[in-house]
Amino acid sequence: MKKTPKAIIIRILKWIGISVSSILALLFILPILFPGKIAEEVKVFANKKLNGELNFKEANLSFFNHFPSLTLTLTDLSLKGSEPYKKETLLSADEVAFGIDLSSLLFDNKVNIDKIYISDAFINVLVNEKGEANYNVYISEEKAIEKDPSETALRLEKIAIENTHLVYNDKSAKMLIDAKGFNYVGNGDLDKSIFDLYTKARIESFDFTYDGEQYLKNKKVNADLITKINTNSLAFVFEQNNLKINKLPVEFKGKFDFLSNGYDMDFSVKSEDSHLSDFFSALPPQYVTWLDKSKVKGKTDLSMSLKGKYIASKNLKPNLAFNMKIREGYVNYNQAPVSASNIFLNFDTKLPSLDTEQLTVNLDSIFFNLDKDYVKAIVKTKGLATPNVDARIETKVNLATLNRAFGLQNIELRGTLNTNIRALGVYDKKNNKVPVTNGKIELKNGYIKTDYYPNPIKNINVIANIIDKKGSFDDLKIHITPAFFDFEGKPIFVNAMVENFQNIKYDIKAKGELDLGRIYKVFSLKGLDLKGFIQADVSFKGTQADAMNGNYTKLQNKGTLVLRDIKTSSEYLPKPFIIREGTFVFNQDKMNFNEFKATYGESDFKMNGFLQNVIDFVLTDKAILKGNFMLQSDFINVDEFMGKQTITIDYPPLSVPDEVKTESTVIIIPSNFNLEINAIAKKVNFEDLKLENLKGKMNINKGQLTLKNSAFDLIGANVKMDIVYGSQSPEKAFFDFKVNAKDFDIKRAYNEVKMFREMASAAESAEGIVSLDYNVAGILDNKMMPIYPSLTGGGTLSVNKVKMKGFKMFGTVSKKTGKDAIANPDLSKVDIKTKIKNNIITIERFKFKVAGFRPRIEGTTSFDGKLNIKMRLGLPPFGLLGIPLKITGTQENPKVQLGRQTEDLEETKYDGEVPTPLQSQPVTEGKQ
Repeated sequence: MKKTPKAIIIRILKWIGISVSSILALLFILPILFPGKIAEEVKVFANKKLNGELNFKEANLSFFNHFPSLTLTLTDLSLKGSEPYKKETLLSADEVAFGIDLSSLLFDNKVNIDKIYISDAFINVLVNEKGEANYNVYISEEKAIEKDPSETALRLEKIAIENTHLVYNDKSAKMLIDAKGFNYVGNGDLDKSIFDLYTKARIESFDFTYDGEQYLKNKKVNADLITKINTNSLAFVFEQNNLKINKLPVEFKGKFDFLSNGYDMDFSVKSEDSHLSDFFSALPPQYVTWLDKSKVKGKTDLSMSLKGKYIASKNLKPNLAFNMKIREGYVNYNQAPVSASNIFLNFDTKLPSLDTEQLTVNLDSIFFNLDKDYVKAIVKTKGLATPNVDARIETKVNLATLNRAFGLQNIELRGTLNTNIRALGVYDKKNNKVPVTNGKIELKNGYIKTDYYPNPIKNINVIANIIDKKGSFDDLKIHITPAFFDFEGKPIFVNAMVENFQNIKYDIKAKGELDLGRIYKVFSLKGLDLKGFIQADVSFKGTQADAMNGNYTKLQNKGTLVLRDIKTSSEYLPKPFIIREGTFVFNQDKMNFNEFKATYGESDFKMNGFLQNVIDFVLTDKAILKGNFMLQSDFINVDEFMGKQTITIDYPPLSVPDEVKTESTVIIIPSNFNLEINAIAKKVNFEDLKLENLKGKMNINKGQLTLKNSAFDLIGANVKMDIVYGSQSPEKAFFDFKVNAKDFDIKRAYNEVKMFREMASAAESAEGIVSLDYNVAGILDNKMMPIYPSLTGGGTLSVNKVKMKGFKMFGTVSKKTGKDAIANPDLSKVDIKTKIKNNIITIERFKFKVAGFRPRIEGTTSFDGKLNIKMRLGLPPFGLLGIPLKITGTQENPKVQLGRQTEDLEETKYDGEVPTPLQSQPVTEGKQ
């Protein structure tokens, strides 16, 4: 019987329904049939193949997460990295899914992973200075071995990453990439040793930083890439790669090989015949905002290459090159009446081996018109420390027109700027070389106003000439005739002539009033906190040689400089130094200080005196500043003068702002000062020392501070002291001091002087009066505390009347000998002489009487409390017979035994330079 069309259609629909139902049934049944096997196989595979801690919340098997692939999905997954970052996260994700090859599962009963899906993840790649990375978590097989046919295999065909935050921080290459909203799909036969990877990538926000400088920020990136990958040598060849950074199209080619100790790279990035406006769209955000209001035309070519090996351990670095051209450029901001037109640029720079001393910059050339005005320049340099310069700069421009045409942000400029500068030659200060130069800069009716301050600096008029015909410092001439401007209704006038920088000839005049705080606000300089008021009426005329040789009659330096509330900072000091008021009076080579009042933190100073050799000091970096002052103070806090080093730690973490910590440094004494200061201070704090009625003569010379004939009161006793101090580095300083302290209370010394507690910790419970005549030299650490193995010196501790209460050594001797009187002996009129070297205090033999006994003590102790003491306990009535004892152990736990033989304490030598102690003559009384 022939079937009707209706029956055929019904039969087809029935089979379709059965097939679809079967498929749907399989979609639900297969995950139920195989979940244990697949989950277990993946876990075994992870444990065998991953060298990193893997954790996840749960595993789900389904066709529907990434249809039509059967996937094992791990939720809340985290994977730690490899050494040296085993504690740092390499990957964390809401979901990581592994695609399973269904045919292998059904017919071969084995699990083949052919796809990986990563969603909502954080990928954190770290590489340290040595080139060691945290991504080496996959354990590869060094040689082929026979595998179990049912073993889980990784044969990838697809990698998909969605909505991921990727950070790549490579300290060896000084490179940081931060990509947010990273979406990536890569397809290819990844199971082969050599394969092509077809990639599509989209990044919502891309940041690129090299060597601390940020080159790209918040850029959108779209990429279509073909990459040939060789897994045998871990090499990448970028064959066809089309990128778009915002609107700028970029062609990217090259290769990248992973070496055992670094990288081998050959990158080439080009953007040819692109629109100039598209180039600005790839720059940082502030330029993109500017571009919205600007009309930009023209063509640009860009190219960058990075070629060579980067091996940090061998100091090998690749060559970097960058080239940019602009043709027929045009910029008009916010419909300005005049546009910048005919913009032309040839810019080329090379950095061989990433070495700044080989840097070449070739700006050949730049040109643009502003109506009839123009700017043109050619600048070529080679090297950095001693650059070879070839520069020609010529401008004739109305600054107001330039301001409007380019839309300069946060600043308003006016005036006419004419420049004509030609420079050719080498700048080498050490060898008296400077480029042959002929230049003139003229600014008429200048005007500067910023958004940071309501009033402008106006009526700026400057004519400056720079001439050097021979190419040497002795032929260099700089003339500023004249320069003046108005600010806040107060005129400032400067007229200056400086010639011959080998023997500087100068003629400088300045007059006017200036509020430094308001000037600072005009420019809002980041990191600068400058305030104060200066009133000047000075003139300086003479030569450096006359100033150095004392030919003061040939100098014509005079005038006054009044300062008020000047807040200044120095690289040597961690806090600002504030001059409340003071007047400088210039007379030939001297700068007299008249009634200067200043503060530094809690400290206050009143100073009168003079500085000499000021002109030479200002004009050169080799001159010595001399001076003599009388300084008075009610309170000086020396601790506030201790420096602080700021250290930035940016690796790791990577996705949070830099952590900043500070470390102390020693007090740095400038090496180009020769100052003598007679000081009187009512109170001085240093660490826990509280000095009163300080008088002394201080000299700062050649990077050292010397305090002679000083006297002060400390813990109720009069102390005389000589000191020499100087820094060896920011972390170390040397000191050498002699002290003579008469009749001080030992209990107060222990309670109130930290150094005494550390050097004489056994005196915790002692009571009585002692005197000290001691000389110690050594090294201080960055916290201005002594490094004990460096200490050398010695002296005498004179005991007037002291109760040695609580000394564990005497207590232990008392128990061992059964003589209770020795436990807390009273000492009177005993001189204890000691020497210090290599962390050991050597105690010379001394005797005393206690309850009829005549103890005799000698030996050594160390700064960490170890004892090696010999003691003879002379018995009554005359001590002719005695008990020999040896005391070892520590001050906290002394051990007393009969006998004379002891073992020497181990010395700790200081590995570094230690100053020779001061001469051993007694501290002079000095006239106070």
